[in-house]
Amino acid sequence: MHSKRLLLAAFAAQSCSAAVSKARDDNAQCAKTTVAILGGGMAGVAAAQALSNSSMHDFVIIEYQDKLGGRVHHTNFGQDENGDPYTVELGANWVQGLGSPGGPENPIWTFAKKWGLNNTYSNYSSIRTYNETGYTDYSSLLDEYETKYKTTSDLAGTILKENYQDMTVRSGLSLAGWKPKRDDMTAQAVEWWEWDWEDAYSPEQSSLVFGIAGSNLTFNQFSDENNYVWDQRGYSLIITGEASTFLKKDDPRVHLNSRITKISYTDDGVTIYKDDDSCVSAAYAICTFSLGVLQSETVTFTPDLPDWKKTSIEKFNMGTYTKIFLQFNETFWPEDTQYFLYASPTTRGYYPVWQSISTPGFIPGSNIIFVTVVGEQAYRAERQTDEQTKEEVMKVLREMYPNTTIPEPTAFMYPRWSTTPWAYGSYSNWPAATTLEMHENFRANVDRLWFAGEATSAQYFGFLHGAWFEGRNAGEQIAALLNDECANITSTSEACGNVRHYEKLYGSSPLADYSVFDGWSVSSFYSSS
Repeated sequence: MHSKRLLLAAFAAQSCSAAVSKARDDNAQCAKTTVAILGGGMAGVAAAQALSNSSMHDFVIIEYQDKLGGRVHHTNFGQDENGDPYTVELGANWVQGLGSPGGPENPIWTFAKKWGLNNTYSNYSSIRTYNETGYTDYSSLLDEYETKYKTTSDLAGTILKENYQDMTVRSGLSLAGWKPKRDDMTAQAVEWWEWDWEDAYSPEQSSLVFGIAGSNLTFNQFSDENNYVWDQRGYSLIITGEASTFLKKDDPRVHLNSRITKISYTDDGVTIYKDDDSCVSAAYAICTFSLGVLQSETVTFTPDLPDWKKTSIEKFNMGTYTKIFLQFNETFWPEDTQYFLYASPTTRGYYPVWQSISTPGFIPGSNIIFVTVVGEQAYRAERQTDEQTKEEVMKVLREMYPNTTIPEPTAFMYPRWSTTPWAYGSYSNWPAATTLEMHENFRANVDRLWFAGEATSAQYFGFLHGAWFEGRNAGEQIAALLNDECANITSTSEACGNVRHYEKLYGSSPLADYSVFDGWSVSSFYSSS
């Protein structure tokens, strides 16, 4: 069973971006710094930490929100028996692929232990299945899918090793013998639980090679464990905690509530303009905008980004992962179960996966449950009013428990990630027939403007640890350039000073290109065992 990204999930995990530009005095005096970090999420903080560790302290972090954290974002919801609110995660929600004894450890798990983050093992075997008639046991289909998925994963490895052309996950599953009929809604629900819930896109929209490798490179390298974060201080505790190791309280280098509208770059430096008419001039900048923000074009680049860069940005997908929270005056669902899978009689992905936070080991007695939608169903729900969506999810709950009198929720809430201006989505997805050449173009710097975030990680796109690795790498690269220490870089094998890009795409196979990324394990890349 694959873990569920959040959003980023985080999800994902850095924020920044733009708003409608005000009139600006282009002759205004800009504040000066050596490195400007655009976004204070996981990637931005990791970049700043890498600079600080290299004794490069002349930097600023420019953040859209009023706090650090980015798409690792929580809020208050409902209340306990004393009237105090609970904390729930709107974005990233899991620590994924923790690590195994004697093996490498996921840095997010390292931070979780360091800062005492409260979390609990997600047991994906703790699941009950339902349809419109109530409880209906179709759990055998879960086992069938897992068997066919193993064959699909092996096929992805063959494609990688033999330099064959990539294909969609749908094609791979079909070749493995998993061919659910359109009207087999139980099989459709099982497939959604196994694939869409993780990737925020359907098998038809996802790369077979990179979709499977994206999971294998995390879970084979670290471990297949996933822990759900329910800490009432918020998951962003690990980001603010790490930031506190090199930033002072109210550090003037952190510019909160700052909306970037324009970025001007040359081979001599970068200037960042904000909507309050202020600006920052830097020798280098690290842009940790989400893929969704880059695709929204709400930030103007001067000059325009080159065609190879703009094309690469549009080649990738930004997924939306929407969690809809409900609190009741009682826990009427089975308290010993973590997950509940609902198969709609008519619509694939219609309020399918429900999770209990009231289960022992999480926040027992909270009477909170939430349901997740992704893709088109997430966009549809986010366009509706709360009342419209509440009516739909309550109808589903009453179908799942037809013999239970279910009251109206005492609290109801969900985010609108697809329209949140510092995110425009939850986390990235790798489409089929998109090569590593294309991804390197997305990742590559343009003059002194660098890019980092979960989406720029070929190994760990969509994961919070992907954002950390990419932010750290960008910070180390720039610190090495500034300190004339390129020969000392160990975190990547690429040439110091530039991430290579392709003016012309040659459609290189994954195997031909993957070696440019230091630390990739070929067996981890394609093996599902």
